[in-house]
Amino acid sequence: MERQQFLKTMASLPLVGASMKLEAFEKISAHFSNTKKTPLLFIGHGHPINALLDNDFTQTLSKIGASIEKPNAIMIISAHWTTKGTFVSVNAQPKAIYDFGNIDDRLLQIKYEPKGHPQLARQAIETATNYHIEEDQAMGLDHGAWTVLKHLYPKADVPVFELSIDHSQPTNYHFQLANSLKKMRKKGVLIIASGNIVHNLKVIDWNNVNAKPLDWAIEFDEIVKSKLNSQDFKALVNYEQLGSIFQLAHPTNEHYLPMLYTLGLADKTEEVKYLFEGFQFGSASMRCFQIS
Repeated sequence: MERQQFLKTMASLPLVGASMKLEAFEKISAHFSNTKKTPLLFIGHGHPINALLDNDFTQTLSKIGASIEKPNAIMIISAHWTTKGTFVSVNAQPKAIYDFGNIDDRLLQIKYEPKGHPQLARQAIETATNYHIEEDQAMGLDHGAWTVLKHLYPKADVPVFELSIDHSQPTNYHFQLANSLKKMRKKGVLIIASGNIVHNLKVIDWNNVNAKPLDWAIEFDEIVKSKLNSQDFKALVNYEQLGSIFQLAHPTNEHYLPMLYTLGLADKTEEVKYLFEGFQFGSASMRCFQIS
């Protein structure tokens, strides 16, 4: 249903503003056929403590949220929801999950509680029929999601649902799955991938957020930037060909995989715009970019 047609339908219904149930609205809005695609965001989320900090990174996130037209919903692919099989959250009331250690008690006081959007989440299942995405009824928002969204949309006034990362699949699976979900962008769904282009906790300087970045971390971050600039997405999907530096940048790959969803969802005519560049704690790239 086109948005203009929807508005005419709404106007013809008596007392609709006061009496129409949320479920009915979501059922109709899930079928919007927007003419303008939503942009794609990759966010380097870094340490959960960023949820509390006012720094150049979090200030940038606030500006990003203000610069993008408010979407119908957000689908987020986070490094912190990995599963066997691919799942999408249909939880109507997702809550923040405090999936980290005893970092700072103030983090536990943050309540980021947007609505979910089960109807649009199920649209992802219907759109990618060859990938057998399953429903998850209980998933909330892991810290790769809510610590970012807190700055992007501080009022928690945009519905949010998560798509999991199947850790049992090869990298090309994630790229191709994302490619099959492109239609979600025309339904007013803002798709955010949350990970890090460099993420090595073995050598991180936990005591200094502004620690000097390691030379190899800078090198790998620049390699990825170069491949993005030339749209050599194949090289980024087949990251083994990048050599041993990848193992330094990612002892495990869950923080790298979200970026592949951003790339798979992109069209060849779209351009990469860098929103933030920098490092925290010496070995965490906070690079953020938009494709539109």
